[in-house]
Amino acid sequence: MTETSTAKLRDEPASGGSSAAPAVPTAGMSPRDRLAVTVLLVSTFVVILNETIMGVALPRLMTDLSITASTAQWLTTAFMLTMAVVIPVTGFVLQRITTRPAFLLAMTLFATGTLICALAPGFVVLLAGRIVQASGTAIMLPLLMTTVMTVTPPAARGRTMGNISVVISVAPAIGPTISGLILSVLSWRWMFGLVLPIAVVAIVLGAMRLPNVTEPRYAKVDVTSVILSALGFGGIVYGLSGLGEITDGGVATTTWISLGVGAVALVLFVLRQRSLARVDDALLDLRVFSSRTFAVSVALLAGLMVSLFGVIILLPIYAQSVLGLTTLQTGLLLLPGGLLMGLLAPAVGRAYDKVGPRPLLVPGAIALSLALWGFVLLQPESSPWMLLAAHLTMSAGLALMFTPLFTSALGSLPAERYSHGSAVVGTLQQVAGAAGTALFVTVLTAQSIALADGGASEVAATAGGIHSAFLVGAILSLVALPLAFAVPRERVEGPHGGGH
Repeated sequence: MTETSTAKLRDEPASGGSSAAPAVPTAGMSPRDRLAVTVLLVSTFVVILNETIMGVALPRLMTDLSITASTAQWLTTAFMLTMAVVIPVTGFVLQRITTRPAFLLAMTLFATGTLICALAPGFVVLLAGRIVQASGTAIMLPLLMTTVMTVTPPAARGRTMGNISVVISVAPAIGPTISGLILSVLSWRWMFGLVLPIAVVAIVLGAMRLPNVTEPRYAKVDVTSVILSALGFGGIVYGLSGLGEITDGGVATTTWISLGVGAVALVLFVLRQRSLARVDDALLDLRVFSSRTFAVSVALLAGLMVSLFGVIILLPIYAQSVLGLTTLQTGLLLLPGGLLMGLLAPAVGRAYDKVGPRPLLVPGAIALSLALWGFVLLQPESSPWMLLAAHLTMSAGLALMFTPLFTSALGSLPAERYSHGSAVVGTLQQVAGAAGTALFVTVLTAQSIALADGGASEVAATAGGIHSAFLVGAILSLVALPLAFAVPRERVEGPHGGGH
């Protein structure tokens, strides 16, 4: 490890972010390590933002590119699918190469994909650009987490991980808002054109200034594991995405085949990783789950991502199709929630360093459940202010939970498993996001079809479907509270002080 990984906590002021952009971490790190984390934070925020930026743009793309809704949806599905396939491999990649080459690889892929999207003459090229974008994005999140856990002393991890939670939770949440703002005045190509210069600047800055703060070690790549990982996680995410596309004939056969193949491949992948872990050659070291804190925290994180992505997909539909709001009005209505998460994250990180995870997780779980039950009460004649209040409550609950869960999960691991723990968290985030989208959209579609067949108007059928989807989500949210109590009350550190 670097000499700074054992640095003592210094009395430097923590930065309290004043916007949704990630704040600069200051506590417990040398200027060299602080620069590395800052560059990674800002870059990761930009690339993660692109995961949900396409949702609001789909109607415009359907018109401009003359494609159907199911075809346009692939611009989001393919991004998530690529992330699910690539992220499991990053645990191995980050052990083989140092910080700067990993960053340059990720950002070059992202910038190349962004350029392809901006210049795409048609749907196929645009889809290819999204896949290249996602390949770079998949590397950035585990790289950020692994670097932070390596260079940040355990006593200061909460405030730094608070900034990471801005990246992971706020960026997807405000993606639709930013997309709506851009589309209100510019063409869809500018969603990529405005991001490209930022990516290029990040590449130049990283090449010139980003230090190598991790040390590589030799590791063999197991081709069979790579194939099983792609089939397993890719099949599951593809199948979950297909569940929302219900037609008169029900769910497509290919969806069930994809889920079946994915499940079988995933079981074989797990068995192979357990075998390879005995000789320390696992592509994704699943021994991270031997930590009870990691296992419980990751389970709760997965539940949060189900809620977050499900709500992200439903609220714009409710606002536009039921309340009759415009794209811009919808984006502005959802913006305060994303900003609230960004404002709270640094403070939650500092609180974690003082009181540990459970005092934050329990009220966060209660707020999340109350918000989802509040969404259940929404009606066609409800005021937009009611939607805003519930969204703000949910955002506050998520802000209270993300930082403690990320920090507790990774902090309970030894240093040599940080990269694998980060890859597991990133992978499950994608699978849970796909599951949340599939669950909420499937319930919405099925109930809407049933109500429409019963003679309900289009608005009433859509409102009824959204009501049923939120009801399912609200019921599932009740599981969060007992899981919150299962996380240790005190701040946790892995063996040997968390690897420092």
